Order: sequence, then structure tokens, then C-alpha cells
Amino acid sequence: MLKKTASINLAKKPKSETLEQAIDWVLGIGRILIIATELVAFVAFLYRFTLDQQIVDLNTEIKQKQAIISTFKKNEGEYRNLQDRLAIASNFSDITEKKQRIYEDIIKLAPSGLVFTQLSLSENRVSIEVNVNSVLPLSNFISSLKSYSEVESISIDKIESRTANAVITVGISVTLKSIPSKYAIKTK
Repeated sequence: MLKKTASINLAKKPKSETLEQAIDWVLGIGRILIIATELVAFVAFLYRFTLDQQIVDLNTEIKQKQAIISTFKKNEGEYRNLQDRLAIASNFSDITEKKQRIYEDIIKLAPSGLVFTQLSLSENRVSIEVNVNSVLPLSNFISSLKSYSEVESISIDKIESRTANAVITVGISVTLKSIPSKYAIKTK
């Protein structure tokens, strides 16, 4: 019997070349896709690292600004308190100037022969008590009061005739127009 000897063939077996080329293409494209995916993941990692660094920097900056604001908080409170007090003082100053002007105007309206015994101003009401020696100065005074721009209404509260002194005592209430809103006192 004849012994068969082993043979080694190092040459490639003939295969279909189109199939082999298709497999090579698929493997090449797969490698490229894997490399591209790894590159995208690496770039995303680096971008995420820069975003995290920016977040840390912003948080540090916020904490620094919060510390600055907290140091100025006391000063801000004092400043606002001072501003409020100045506004109230300004309002009182304006109201006082208006009252003074009203007093001066009412006194200027008084004709000769009319003597004030009482003149008081509270909010929007003026109480006047006068002594007059005849009716003519009184009617002139009331007419002048009616034409005064700040007066809304006038009422005569009392009339007393004092024959011993030859004097007529008259009580007059004058309602003024409301104080403009810039003079109103704002309360919290």
C-alpha cells in the first residue's frame, strides 16, 4: 500500500474576488466608524471638562459677589432708611411751606378794620375767628376768601355782636382743596 504523503499548499485557494473586496470594504468602513466614534467621544469628554471648569469658575465668582453684597447689605439698609427719612422730611417741609403760604395769603386778604383773634390750620380746614367793627370789611374778607384759589368752601359758624365794645365776633370755617399727592405723606 501506498502511503500518501502530506502536502502543504501555501497558495491561496481561488475565492470569489468580489466577495473578498466587499468584506474588506465593510471591515475598513467599520474601523473608520469606530475611530470616528472614539474621536467624537473624546471631543465630548474634553468639551464636558471645559464646561465643568466654567461652572466651577462661575460658582466661585457668584460666591465672591455674594460675599461683597452681604458686606454692603448693612450699608444699603442704612442708606434706604436715610432716603426714606429724607423723603418724609422733604414732604413735611413742602407741607409746612404750603401752610405758611396759606397763612400769609389769608392775612393779606384781611381788609382794614378786621382783627384776627384766632387763625389755625389743620389738614384741609382753616378755623378763623375775627373781630370786625362793621359788616363791610367782613363781606369784603369773605368775598376775597371765596376767590382764593386754595379755598373749596366757606361756612360761617358763629356771629356774636358785642355792643359794649362795638365789635362783631365772627367764626369762619374754610375747607381747603385737598393737598396734592406730592405733599401727601406716604406710610408703610
